[in-house]
Amino acid sequence: MSISKRLLVSIRPMVLGFVIFFGLISIIASGPSTQSTYSPPVAKSPSTQSTYSPPVAKIPSPPTVIYKAEYQISLIKVERPKKATARYGLQKVDAVTVDEKYKFSFEDDLVRILWLVGSNQISFLVQNKTDYSIKIPWDEAAFVDENGRSHRIMHSGVKYTDRDKPQPPSVIVRKGSIEDIVFPTDYVSWESGSRHSAGSWNEKPLLLSIDFHGQYLKGKYSTLDDFEHAVKENIGKKIQVLLPLQIQDVVNDYIFTFNVDTATVASQ
Repeated sequence: MSISKRLLVSIRPMVLGFVIFFGLISIIASGPSTQSTYSPPVAKSPSTQSTYSPPVAKIPSPPTVIYKAEYQISLIKVERPKKATARYGLQKVDAVTVDEKYKFSFEDDLVRILWLVGSNQISFLVQNKTDYSIKIPWDEAAFVDENGRSHRIMHSGVKYTDRDKPQPPSVIVRKGSIEDIVFPTDYVSWESGSRHSAGSWNEKPLLLSIDFHGQYLKGKYSTLDDFEHAVKENIGKKIQVLLPLQIQDVVNDYIFTFNVDTATVASQ
């Protein structure tokens, strides 16, 4: 055997050993991080697991109860200046049956006035029967409550913020008419708002007519019987309207007296 063949035979096992050695080295160098491993499932903590929550029963809010009163009020008397009969003839007071709005009428040779009086407002219509203009000087008009106290009044078209300022007279042209209301100025008040609600204007009724009871509203009268007793104390009481009428520079004070005939109450 030649020297070259002998060298080849001796080198072959050595090369094979190097191949095996370096192969093992590469496997060890790659490490276990490249091998897939089994990871057991991680149990969720109790705070992240879904649990059953029974429905919470809602406590119903107490219902709102409203006590309401209705009155029957009639025109019983009209006072005029002493010389009014000679100037404007006899007067006549009647119940109105053909008009759906107004309930009572007053009439003489100067005017015819229709009235509707409720617990919250007084409405009227004046018809000028003459050939001259008639003025209503509002600053001289007044409302007299059921306790006999006199109040300055306002009429339609007057802003609440201007209720204490002088009011220009209304003019009724000859053979014309005017429709309006009267309301005491001091029965109007401003209620400031809160963080939950806006401010608003409030109107006090002319007679006790309503009382609220609810979750956030506490009425003045604890029971319907108490409310009814207070309402029926107004039966037989009187309220008045002083309505001055100016014609040809002469002011005639007409005082209309209304009587509380009956009252009924109900809750809803």
